[in-house]
Amino acid sequence: MRLGIIITQTDPETVFNALRLALYGLEQGDKVRVFLSGKGVELDRIEDPKFNVQGQARKVLNAGGQFLACGTCLRLRESAGSEICPLSTLKDQYELVRDSDRVVTF
Repeated sequence: MRLGIIITQTDPETVFNALRLALYGLEQGDKVRVFLSGKGVELDRIEDPKFNVQGQARKVLNAGGQFLACGTCLRLRESAGSEICPLSTLKDQYELVRDSDRVVTF
């Protein structure tokens, strides 16, 4: 299955659980792509003692998951992106939705 996950927020528990789902999908042999939009592009700045969002994101990357981050949203935050939040486009988001068997939003 091709799973698309769209994250638009920075609530640590919610984002952590979205990434847990992404990792589980990868462990099941699925192809997983995560698109970060709006506040979601701040994922690499989330710090919380209970929910290690950045550590979970690294696990997703190491398991073969792909992250994409809205370039417009990054520029509005004066960010050039990062490994976890790579600069992407609306076209990338469209293709994620078009090509995924299932899309889940958080």
